[in-house]
Amino acid sequence: MIEINACGLSCPEPVVMLAKALKEKPTEVIIHVDAPAACENCTRFATNSGYTVEKSTQENKTVLICRKKH
Repeated sequence: MIEINACGLSCPEPVVMLAKALKEKPTEVIIHVDAPAACENCTRFATNSGYTVEKSTQENKTVLICRKKH
């Protein structure tokens, strides 16, 4: 599992960080974001890369749990 804290970063940096992590082909990546655009873009990127995405929002932050589809 890889965990990424992308809070405070603006796009495209969270997506770039996620792309770098997904190159390692992990079974799970957890990414923390605090911008709606980063949430949408990371979700789209992970889905297009063969991952399912589970979202949970806590205060002003969103946690995306990306799991490799089997």
